[in-house]
Amino acid sequence: MTPLGETLATQGVHTLIAQFTDVHGVAKGKFVPLAHLDTLLNEGAGFAGPSIWGTGLPRTGPRSEYYGRGDAPTARALPWMPGYARIVCDGFVAGEPFDACPRQVLRGQVARLAERGWTLRTGIEPEFFLLRRTAHGLAAADADDGLDKPSYDLKTLPRQRDFLKQLSDGLTACGLDVFQIDHEDAHGQYELNFHHADALTSADHLMLFKMAAHAIAEQHGSLFSMMPKPFANQPGSGMHFHVSLWEGASCVENDHFIAGVLQHSAALCALAAPTVNSYKRLVVGESLSGTSWAPAYVAHGPNNRTALVRTLPGRFEWRLPDASANPYLATAGLIAAGLDGVDRKLPLGPACTDDLFKLTLAEIRTRGIAVLPQSLSEATDALAADEVICSALGDTLSGEFIRLKREEWTAYARHVSAWETARYATAF
Repeated sequence: MTPLGETLATQGVHTLIAQFTDVHGVAKGKFVPLAHLDTLLNEGAGFAGPSIWGTGLPRTGPRSEYYGRGDAPTARALPWMPGYARIVCDGFVAGEPFDACPRQVLRGQVARLAERGWTLRTGIEPEFFLLRRTAHGLAAADADDGLDKPSYDLKTLPRQRDFLKQLSDGLTACGLDVFQIDHEDAHGQYELNFHHADALTSADHLMLFKMAAHAIAEQHGSLFSMMPKPFANQPGSGMHFHVSLWEGASCVENDHFIAGVLQHSAALCALAAPTVNSYKRLVVGESLSGTSWAPAYVAHGPNNRTALVRTLPGRFEWRLPDASANPYLATAGLIAAGLDGVDRKLPLGPACTDDLFKLTLAEIRTRGIAVLPQSLSEATDALAADEVICSALGDTLSGEFIRLKREEWTAYARHVSAWETARYATAF
């Protein structure tokens, strides 16, 4: 047995979770006995390629098999699942890195940075809901508290302390540096923050967070949700990225990079806000919830949370992504957009210090500030028209992503909702 296998065995591990991420940002995989660690690292665990969302692989022939090849440094024993260790896998097809594996796509963009002597570090801030089932459907875990503004509330937060403590301790044992947890603006909504890391590791950490939170919430009788906007009258969940560019041990201030992110914001919207539900959160004008931190306007400003990019000393906060974003694809698109800005020396333009949420849409337009797409259909069309972002994703993945999102929009558009029935059934 290899040293890694021996280490895992001494930790009581008997089974590996060979985990990869599909195009929708969902953790997938299978169990592999620890005795077969070497095979997982060198050949990979086999999966039927067409059964995985976004691969575009055929049903027959040598390219019908998808192999998840384990990345040894990511192996971690899971405290919430004694005896099991998660190991992150990269996708391979026909013995070669698979171009439509989201993690491989991000690897490609990280390599582009490395060619310039740069690395990108991200701190991803996941917001999420704890829900419970009721006779009338899903409700927030603390929906009965009656608070008008539950953000930072120290009455409801302690009620979830057992879940939050187990989640925090489990992630800490896996190497994440959890440094704060709070109750967010909506009922049943929380945020857990862990420190930044290089872009690939940070995306791996986010996927581990989701796996842990799903499992631990279930153990506590709750449902963990990263749906962007589960309740129309409550704020939605973002997943803000704190981003810094580095050259060796020195932080690189690069306005052109931020300008590129702004320039490609419409296409990035499809990756960072990738569901129909995302656009119930990402609205122009007054939200039904009365509270919104979702940036609908393409602008940047110093410590300005109403802008798409909030600039801070040594870093910027990319506020577009919501909780449903695939972290690998969102980060890959971010890098591609930023490097395009660098290559073309795009000017950043003046900073915005105003509260953009207080301006009318007419005032926004007068100032020449662009508005983000307001539907998944519009965002998908913007992505399809953006050669830079599509090139970063690759032909296979960009084609599959666009196809799936157009199908999602069509299914939504054809669905007859309870709102429509109530409004129109007897109106005419």
